[in-house]
Amino acid sequence: MSKLTVAMPKGRIFEEAVELLRKAGLDIPPEFEDSRRLIIPVDEIGIDFILAKPTDVPTYVEYGVADIGVVGKDVLLEEERDVYELLDLKISYCRLSVAGLANWQPTDSPRVATKYPKVASKYFREKGAQVEVIKLNGSIELAPMIGLADRIVDIVSTGRTLKENGLVELEEITPITSRLIANRVSYRMKSEAIDYVVEKFASVIPS
Repeated sequence: MSKLTVAMPKGRIFEEAVELLRKAGLDIPPEFEDSRRLIIPVDEIGIDFILAKPTDVPTYVEYGVADIGVVGKDVLLEEERDVYELLDLKISYCRLSVAGLANWQPTDSPRVATKYPKVASKYFREKGAQVEVIKLNGSIELAPMIGLADRIVDIVSTGRTLKENGLVELEEITPITSRLIANRVSYRMKSEAIDYVVEKFASVIPS
């Protein structure tokens, strides 16, 4: 079969996806997760792994430097890249939600801070609500605390970070899990190898 290049984000998604592949019987070395290299070849299974920022994974796949990738649905919704979404891996579950201070009240000039401006704008537009969306890259929870915005749109897992910063979850926009995606050309040219990986993942996806 053709050799594959797989893009994955560092951290929780990477660890859980690798664990799925191991459960499926792929021979991935035990020290694999401890490597500091950004490109890790695993010749035993014919795959080169590229470790990237989550938002870069669908870009790498769209442009063909990676044949397939594993990425959160939140990133796919925001980036809107031209890739095939092959499989819901049902790992790294969380949700994209609207949150604010516990005493939040609607204002005449509402502002929403988020890492997901496209998703947030679409969500409020579909609700018929006019808001100013402010893009931030980190510490989104800080925005309501300092008066930059009255609400935020962000990923929520346990809700602990919100609670520790005096925020509450107001509305859930959509549940989020990690997805297997593919480059359109690779999916035609390397269909056998990609289908093999899809079948391996599918055999161990949690129900």
